[in-house]
Amino acid sequence: MSWGTELWDQFDNLEKHTQWGIDILEKYIKFVKERTEIELSYAKQLRNLSKKYQPKKNSKEEEEYRYTACKAFLSTLNEMNDYAGQHEVVSENLTSQIIAGLARYVQEVKQERKSHFHDGRKAQQHIETCWKQLESSKRRFERDCKEADRAQQYFEKMDADINVTKADVEKARQQAQVRHQMAEDSKADYSSNLQKFNLEQREYYHTHIPNIFKKIQEMEERRIVRLGESMKTYAEVDRQVIPIIGKCLDGIVKAAESIDQNTDSQLVIEAYKSGFEPPGDIEFEDYTQPMKRTVSENSLSNSREGKAEPKFGGKSKGKLWPFIKKNKGAAPEDFSNLPPEQRRKKLQQKVDELNKEIQKEMDQREAITKMKDVYLKNPQMGDPASLDHKLTEVSQNIEKLRLEAQKFEAWLAEVEGRLPARSEQARRQSGLYDAQTAPTVNNCAQARESSPDGSYTEEQSQESEVKVLATDFDDEFDDEEPLPAIGTCKALYTFDGQNEGTISVVEGETLYVIEEDKGDGWTRIRRNEDEEGYVPTSYVEVYLDKNAKGAKTYI
Repeated sequence: MSWGTELWDQFDNLEKHTQWGIDILEKYIKFVKERTEIELSYAKQLRNLSKKYQPKKNSKEEEEYRYTACKAFLSTLNEMNDYAGQHEVVSENLTSQIIAGLARYVQEVKQERKSHFHDGRKAQQHIETCWKQLESSKRRFERDCKEADRAQQYFEKMDADINVTKADVEKARQQAQVRHQMAEDSKADYSSNLQKFNLEQREYYHTHIPNIFKKIQEMEERRIVRLGESMKTYAEVDRQVIPIIGKCLDGIVKAAESIDQNTDSQLVIEAYKSGFEPPGDIEFEDYTQPMKRTVSENSLSNSREGKAEPKFGGKSKGKLWPFIKKNKGAAPEDFSNLPPEQRRKKLQQKVDELNKEIQKEMDQREAITKMKDVYLKNPQMGDPASLDHKLTEVSQNIEKLRLEAQKFEAWLAEVEGRLPARSEQARRQSGLYDAQTAPTVNNCAQARESSPDGSYTEEQSQESEVKVLATDFDDEFDDEEPLPAIGTCKALYTFDGQNEGTISVVEGETLYVIEEDKGDGWTRIRRNEDEEGYVPTSYVEVYLDKNAKGAKTYI
């Protein structure tokens, strides 16, 4: 089955067919290229989707991911990110293994095809030239034969005419001989050209064209094979990522199987357990007795101008303790606004953080000390005195952190019952008391209150009786005006406010100052109406308004 023998007369159709074959290759390349674009777009959308649902740092969402269900969801997001990466791999492999190779191959096929059909046209032109030469010699032979025949007839006519002179007859005879010789020469030339043409024609149809068409056939068959191999590669590229995609899906299944409802329920208990004991029974108050009614230690009711008010009565608006001030500002340093159990956890967390910072500073001091020793032994490496300032600064930081840790450890010991309750003066120093002093209370050795929003206050007195005054609070503390700004500040460094009461800032950010550093190393700032908190004073450059505290200060 050879194109050279079967399609010897289909030169033009073969030219169209091979061009169609190249068009098919280019169409397939375009198809694969669009597939790679789809894969990249899909991978990008998957990554954006995964990123969109990732928990934000230093936010409430990040705390929610303690639960096993949320951890499983986070694992799903991470697996989807890896899943998207496999689609990017598919796109890259299709580009490198198919598109790039086929694009080069198409250019090679175009050049080869052009060369083969150029040889074919050249052979066609040669045989056409031979044919024209044969036709020319044939027409000349035909013309000379006719001229010789006319000359012979004219000679015979002159020879038969008795009126014609002998000279005229001789001239006619010579003319007839000349024409006859020319006819013979034309005949020989025609015969020679005919033999030559037949030889060229046999070479053309049995040698040149078959060879050229055979090369074209081989070229076309290679194109077909290459297209098939590309299609196999196309499938193999997908097959290669299937195991990894399977691992991603297995990871999602494993994460789903790791969800434990019992663990999540225990975490809810740990997160919201207050540590309070349920209130005891309310004692019966007999109004028939002519005696001054007193409030039992276990009673949850209070009096106002001689009127008894139920636990949930008045203007409590559904709150357990309507007379508790809602703490809307920054949380107290000792977390006294929290129930005992939650306060203990916060204090323990703070102590652990401070111990880590102390260890970090101690490691830094040790490193600086070693470097100073190296400088002492090798003065050419540096001046030992240049490290004294840094060493002193680190030591001061360590001492400051230790004092801070001791303070929180004392609070922790108090919560855990290892130390006696602090005095009123200590409470004032730690910031437990507000500017407004609580009313004098009697007839209660110890009262603890909690509100549904998680705030907690406690008043202790073992020497005097406590009297609880029942007053209607019309949410007056909910309408506290925010502190006015006394200046602005610019963040010198980035600070991740991970602790309660702090706020995160980014280097170069400008914010409002609402409370100066009072000697504890913290400045209170505000970003907007909903975001305010404390940042280390050394992290910001403060600009106070002239009508507030005056000049610009650089910390």
